[in-house]
Amino acid sequence: MMNMSELQISLIAIGLIVVMGVVLFNWMQQRRYRRGAEEAFGPKHEDVLLREAMSSEQNERIEPQLDKGFSQEPRMEPDGESTEKPAEETTEGPTEGPTKEPTEKPIEEPCEEPAEAAEIAKPKLEPLIGSARAITAVERESAPLEEDNSQESVDYIIEIRSEKPIMNSSMAEVLQRRFDFSKPVRWLGQRSSEAFWEEITTEANGKGGYTHLRGCLQLADRAGPISEVSLSEFRDMAENFATHVAAAVNCPNIHKAYARAILLDEFCTQVDVMVGINIISKDNSVFTGAKIRVLAETSGFKLGAEGLFHYRDENNAILFSLGNYEPSPFLPGSVRTLTTRGITFLLDIPGVANGEAVFGQMIHLAGIFTDNLGGIMVDDNRIPLSDSGIRKIKQQLIAIQSTMLSRNIPAGGETALRLFT
Repeated sequence: MMNMSELQISLIAIGLIVVMGVVLFNWMQQRRYRRGAEEAFGPKHEDVLLREAMSSEQNERIEPQLDKGFSQEPRMEPDGESTEKPAEETTEGPTEGPTKEPTEKPIEEPCEEPAEAAEIAKPKLEPLIGSARAITAVERESAPLEEDNSQESVDYIIEIRSEKPIMNSSMAEVLQRRFDFSKPVRWLGQRSSEAFWEEITTEANGKGGYTHLRGCLQLADRAGPISEVSLSEFRDMAENFATHVAAAVNCPNIHKAYARAILLDEFCTQVDVMVGINIISKDNSVFTGAKIRVLAETSGFKLGAEGLFHYRDENNAILFSLGNYEPSPFLPGSVRTLTTRGITFLLDIPGVANGEAVFGQMIHLAGIFTDNLGGIMVDDNRIPLSDSGIRKIKQQLIAIQSTMLSRNIPAGGETALRLFT
């Protein structure tokens, strides 16, 4: 028993020595790491670049301001460019360090090649009086789109070429999937290199087939830009189809297409404005739906199923609309018994060509309604709308449509109607 006790004591002593050794080793390691960290991060040197940046920001920063009147609107040259200089070009007071040249830094896109389109100077627009949208001003810088005035500027286009004709029957699957990518898809075909392009639909029956196809996926609409996932799925479908028909396929870069979609959506957001002119009753009296309908139909409006009267041109395109100032729509079955304290004329700026003339026509009819209903023309704040206010709206409408034209997306054109639906 004595021998066993000595053995136990020895094992305990050895265990204690080992534990103490481990503790000592850990303490030495922590001390060494702490010393290294203090040497690396301990001294607090002044960051000269940070100091210069903070100083520059204090001297040059301009707080955003909300204009209180239309008199602050920048003067526009005939080509649509503002005569005001950007705030970055004027710097007051000396600065430390190297002098920064007042050059404009180009907008970089996440793609291999830079866009070559010229930058469009965009006017700052005040909120339109009576605007029916929550868009109060066009203030964001508008980046140039690649290849403006071309189909590639609004579509992701896949090219498919085949040595033998591709029949419509072979395209049944891809045509049926045109609603699977969250944005409109069009397929165009060319029967020969000299032939014109024609749209291919499920109802079309091609006799000779196509040797050249284009699959066009729209990059943006009023719901926003296309997603990279949808772009990838569309590309994969086209590649599988090309393999099935033994054709060559050319699919543009997905990241470049998505970057174009973002820029296109930003531009569309800037110009997507609707003008609203309100006519309200005086002294809390009401307008009857029966009288409104008679005036509307006499003036050339036709009531739509969605509850709006539409004024159309000779091609049946909507120029402007007439709706209820109150929430209840003008439904065909109840408009005659409806009463309301106001009506609203609506003009969708991107959707009509020659907006200045259309706006003048709408104002003329609004004046007729005002006189016959015994109402008053007001803005969204129920403030009477003067002649100067109407002129201001017209000027801003012209500026928006000029901006669209400068981007080769004219208001009321085929491309604009595709984007703003």
